[in-house]
Amino acid sequence: MKINNKGYIAATLMLLLISTSCSDFLEEEPISIQTADAYYATEAGFEDLIKSNYTLLRDIHQARNLVLQGTDMFTYIGWNEAANGDQGHPLNAYDIRLNSSLGDLEALWDLLYRQIGRSNTAITRQVDVVDMDEDIKAIRVAEAKFLRAFAYFYAVQQWGDIPMPLQEVTTATREVTKIPAAEVYNQIIKDLEEAVAVLPTQGSTDYGRATKGAAQFLLARVYLTRGWNFNNSLGGTAADFDRAVQYADQVISAYPLEPEYRNLFPLHSENPLEETFPEQNDKNPEIVFAVQFSEDVNSYGGDPSNNSAQPGNDYHSVFGGNAEDIPGELGRTSDYNRHLTKFITTPAMYRLFDPDIDTRYHLNFVDAQYALSDVNDFVPNEADPDTKINIAKGDTVLLFRPWNDPAGPTEKGMDVGGSKRYAVINNDEIGIIDLSPYHGRYKTPLMWKFWQPGIPYADAEGTFDFALFRSAEAYLIAAEAILKGASSGSLGGAEVYYNTIVDRALGVDAGSDPLKAREPANLGSLEAESYRANGNLDIDMILDERARELLGEYSRWYDLKRTGKLEERTELMNPWTSQVGDIKEYHYLRPIPQHEIDRSIPSISQNDGY
Repeated sequence: MKINNKGYIAATLMLLLISTSCSDFLEEEPISIQTADAYYATEAGFEDLIKSNYTLLRDIHQARNLVLQGTDMFTYIGWNEAANGDQGHPLNAYDIRLNSSLGDLEALWDLLYRQIGRSNTAITRQVDVVDMDEDIKAIRVAEAKFLRAFAYFYAVQQWGDIPMPLQEVTTATREVTKIPAAEVYNQIIKDLEEAVAVLPTQGSTDYGRATKGAAQFLLARVYLTRGWNFNNSLGGTAADFDRAVQYADQVISAYPLEPEYRNLFPLHSENPLEETFPEQNDKNPEIVFAVQFSEDVNSYGGDPSNNSAQPGNDYHSVFGGNAEDIPGELGRTSDYNRHLTKFITTPAMYRLFDPDIDTRYHLNFVDAQYALSDVNDFVPNEADPDTKINIAKGDTVLLFRPWNDPAGPTEKGMDVGGSKRYAVINNDEIGIIDLSPYHGRYKTPLMWKFWQPGIPYADAEGTFDFALFRSAEAYLIAAEAILKGASSGSLGGAEVYYNTIVDRALGVDAGSDPLKAREPANLGSLEAESYRANGNLDIDMILDERARELLGEYSRWYDLKRTGKLEERTELMNPWTSQVGDIKEYHYLRPIPQHEIDRSIPSISQNDGY
């Protein structure tokens, strides 16, 4: 079910043509005065209404600041400027700028409630559809309930007590009532359990629609989250953890793990000069539910009400690192493509991996960058302008050493007095100002997990579907729930589930002891410890493994909030937060956007602390 807007675009263009200066040869005669009420009551109209419920998933999951920034995994560039008074992004600093006027809050709030509004319209109008097979209609309504529950789950985690309309709004009103978070969770679970009972299994419906497996996966997440019972406000009990394991097991049994982690993401070479442009497959059996992007990005058309809407997948272009400023780069080309460095991997994050045997390390990060053309008479050290070298196409010009094997003085580049004909950056130098002739400032490894070769140079030209639910996460959900007291699952205890994901990442080294930094935030320490579970599994190990497995996959803030680790881990590992941050207990909830308070009568109350 690839959803596109070609029909809507064509209709809009036709309307523009008709409305131009053509009265001398065209007399307008309205052919149809069909209303939305009449159209949605038809089978075709109701099907289109349901399809419209999916399109906002693109915008919701590309509005990711509130999910990735301000965590232990992602930050923003320039933290070494904190000493000079730079305060960084408010989502990392957690200071007074993180308030109800922050644009990111308004953007996500509005997107989620637009999603809820569309789902409510479909659920409300089902009674008017009379010429549709009742079984198919029930499935479509179940899809809408799944999507409504999904949006409410995001919203209640971000804001706690929130408005919860459940019917289509047909008249203007400014009356808004906040509903306790526990009631919102009850409704989410009600919607999802009703959806599970009706939705078909994967393969028996159009690809891309919500399925029984998608609803089961989301129920596992919801029960796990409610079980933690944030501030005793969610109505959670110990039984929720058992339910989380039950639903996780159902997902695991239906969606087998992909043997090789790399096959879950766009296939590519780390060296653009060796790129083979392999055929891409974004329908891996491990993927339970994904945001879809068509092979034809021109089919999207954008959202006329949102000038910032992107035409395609932008995950290839927003994460850290870039290659536009290295010697031999050809400018803005698709070889390395666009990297906006909006989400910089924290230096501590690299130290959670074993660079030698964990296959995810080299899938996620590019260690070396290469000249794409010859460069003659290059001056590698500005302090020695008489020394010049020639760089040939294909030569290494920038190398990031793994955290467990830093370069000594003689192994550094000529730009700092070393012997290497390329710049060498150690883990503790990532992301700080370094105006080497080999590269510009704030250099970090390319985070190429979502890089798709062969797409045009642009911010959002990706066509690869973005996986939201993968069965690998179901393993980690089960491990966490069992750790919290649930009975063992169908595979055994928590460590069995956890180690299964670790071993998949190790590939041919499965069964070995992968080593991470014992103190990830202590960038100068080389002390290491295994991250295989062997009678020592705890919540920090699970959060570390979720970080390695799900890097950048739209879940981190929710993980830290759920487990009560937001303050501890972010303050320890996010360099902005640790230097200038003022993160507090109240930051576990976001402020209600000011525009929502202003337009409600009576004004809904703001969350504590803001």
